[in-house]
Amino acid sequence: MASGIEELVNVLYDKVADAKSLPFGADKCIVDRDSMLDLIDEIRANLPKDLEQARVIVENRNDILAQAKREAETIRTTAQERARHMVAEDEIVVTSRQKANEIMSVAEGKSKELRRAANDYAEDTLRRLESVIEQALNETRENRKQFRSAVAKSNKPM
Repeated sequence: MASGIEELVNVLYDKVADAKSLPFGADKCIVDRDSMLDLIDEIRANLPKDLEQARVIVENRNDILAQAKREAETIRTTAQERARHMVAEDEIVVTSRQKANEIMSVAEGKSKELRRAANDYAEDTLRRLESVIEQALNETRENRKQFRSAVAKSNKPM
């Protein structure tokens, strides 16, 4: 006889379709009870095999979908973490640049202040040196004057 459920259902359909109609009842027919029960028994016998295959297919499909969802979640989580990390790095870079600019401004201010202080110190030192040199020059002139005067007195006949 037939082997698969689909074939058995087709045989059952054909037997019912070919059965003799009852008089005054076009929707009713006479079928061979034993033949129909045998077909139903065969369908029942084959049904668990097909149902088991269908169940395995559905389980495999569900496992594949669950695994795909887990992978998608892992990818999404990784992408979010990477995005957070990139944003954090970007924030660190921005903060670092701001701090570097602040440090450079302070350094430039300190540099100008040190330059001004160094210039003031050099100016003051040169002014004092000029004063000392001027005083030494005046003393040298005075000593020279006294020396000439003393030489002139000693060169006079007595």
